[in-house]
Amino acid sequence: MTIMKKIFKYILLSAGVIILAGSCNKKLDLAPVSSISDANFWQTAEQFDAFVSGIHSRFRGHTSSFQALGELRSDIFGTEPGSAGTFSGEATQGLERFWQQTLTLDAPGVSNFGGFYSNIVQLNLLIDKLNNTTVVTTANKNYYLGLAYGMRAFYYFQMTRAWGDVVIQTDPITSLDVSNLSKPASPAADVMTLIKADIENSLTSYGSDYSFRNTKSYWSKAATQMLKAEVFLWTAHRGGGTTDATTAVNALTDIQTNVSALTLQSNFANVFASNNKGNSEIIFAIRNGLNENSLPFASTFYPQTALLANYYDSLGNRRFNVTQDNWSGLLRAPIPVSTFRKFNDLDSRKWFTIQPAYNSPSAGVYVIVGCFVKKYEGEQNLGSRVYTNDFPIYRFADLLLLKAEAKVLLGQSPAAEINLVRARGLGANYVAGVHGFPNQAIDADAKQSLLQERLYEFIFEGKRWLDLRRFGDSYVFANTAVLPSEAYKVLWPIDRNSLTNNRALVQTPGYPAF
Repeated sequence: MTIMKKIFKYILLSAGVIILAGSCNKKLDLAPVSSISDANFWQTAEQFDAFVSGIHSRFRGHTSSFQALGELRSDIFGTEPGSAGTFSGEATQGLERFWQQTLTLDAPGVSNFGGFYSNIVQLNLLIDKLNNTTVVTTANKNYYLGLAYGMRAFYYFQMTRAWGDVVIQTDPITSLDVSNLSKPASPAADVMTLIKADIENSLTSYGSDYSFRNTKSYWSKAATQMLKAEVFLWTAHRGGGTTDATTAVNALTDIQTNVSALTLQSNFANVFASNNKGNSEIIFAIRNGLNENSLPFASTFYPQTALLANYYDSLGNRRFNVTQDNWSGLLRAPIPVSTFRKFNDLDSRKWFTIQPAYNSPSAGVYVIVGCFVKKYEGEQNLGSRVYTNDFPIYRFADLLLLKAEAKVLLGQSPAAEINLVRARGLGANYVAGVHGFPNQAIDADAKQSLLQERLYEFIFEGKRWLDLRRFGDSYVFANTAVLPSEAYKVLWPIDRNSLTNNRALVQTPGYPAF
């Protein structure tokens, strides 16, 4: 049963109130069933189930924020040198501010802290209600507490990596608009303390329950362990050293020990197939489905169908056409040819992930003019393309490469983990003595090798900018338009509306004061 079907009668509102659809009861001593308040909602196990479904539905609504914060400022996107627009003729319409690093309080890229507080409020409320109820089974209570603490930690980790200091709110209130109150941000160190505490509360709540629910579209103990590894690798690069790297390794090993069914899919494309959801590689993914929901950022990643029809696909030795290539977008975030050329031609990830476009061949020779995202092809439905691919948050390949990263920090060889991922990408083309770590030239610097492998593996999954940030500012300077003299730009500006309505907030240091 899908998330949306499971909440067939309940809609989670941003104000923290649940509306129950149905006929009104005429008894005067009862609240109308069309307007059930927070005070009298939490009466049955089914209501808790519905609320948890709503939590995940709202999490899905933040997909675009996760994508923007995680990747759009990286070296993946951009127009061709000397061009202000896309190869197909669409305008970037302000998205160029991401990769050009020209964000301001009036063009912040992501406003209102990604909208994340709208779900943090719900998670706070859920934690409070679970701790004061007897209608939920012990197993479900513990599972729901585990996911609530884990998801809250995930949101705060997203925010502190983006803005540094952010407002901490953990009290169970029914609504919170961080841009419409007077509450100062807490120091980033305090936010990190909360994140780590929430992670431990999540793991304690789950106990020995490593099960997955809703075909891995619900947060799980494995997801919390992945988050723990990511958090401690972040701090390992920032003074935590071998102690934090060891904690990360232990979290990842715990998953491998207790969830033995997790493994790489034999074919890279199968990871993302619309008919292969919750597969053996997925640890946690945002669920999309036909007649339910589709990837919200797809329209800006794909070109207009009629414009694309002017170009050619060299692999297929054909011209694009409006029937087969009905991407139906308005390309605002193009992929420069230089990104495409970073990949090895023998690597299946190159051809599955990025679609190059070429001018009409001259004497049989194609000349590449631009690229766009291909990773989320969706499916055809009644002659239209629908982007029903799930959006992975954590998958087994990520576990392997995070473990490889921790090993490097510990002075150990990352070969075993890196080579599993490389071998899957190259398939039949893989030759251990040529392609395996440490046999490629880039492998002389294990950190650069890891960043390259993560680029190949996770491009368009909202990770590249955050990978560069995790490894350190010098990697951001070397790979993006952020200059060492403008190091403050590794963080994001706070939007004007948030600063206007919450006068206790202070603009991110380095950006013009509000």
